[in-house]
Amino acid sequence: MPFNPDSPLAKLMATLPRAGVVDWIGVRPARDVPMIAAERVQVVAGAGVTGDRYKGGSGKRGLTLIQAEHLPVIAALAGLDAVDVATLRRNVLVSGIPLIALKERRFRIGGVVLEGTEPCDPCSRMEDALGPGGYNAMRGHGGLCARIVEGGTFAVGDAVVPL
Repeated sequence: MPFNPDSPLAKLMATLPRAGVVDWIGVRPARDVPMIAAERVQVVAGAGVTGDRYKGGSGKRGLTLIQAEHLPVIAALAGLDAVDVATLRRNVLVSGIPLIALKERRFRIGGVVLEGTEPCDPCSRMEDALGPGGYNAMRGHGGLCARIVEGGTFAVGDAVVPL
């Protein structure tokens, strides 16, 4: 059954109280190396994030986002005082907007148009990053994968705006 965009549920799902903001950007230039923080990043449709090891295979996972409001939850579930976003291996940390609301929707960050494709499930490396139970601590809090629809640049402090 096709999704009815005029249904009451669709209207609720389309209503967001405000735009979000980019709090942090990171790239990982090679396998098994730490994320490198960046103030600004360039992304290319069909190619991914410039400087990131996954550049060249964009698809549904052109870049990954995680929600700042979930970091304290992940830390608590992992038995930690805090979590450094770089250890979670996501490209973009955003706050102020529920990422799950961007699934299957297009949104803009700076000069870039993205489309939320699927939840960004944790990988087994979270056990090393967060300690025993790290994988389960991130389940349901791993963020969102996004396809790059229109490439360009964006920076820390840019708005995250649904289209």
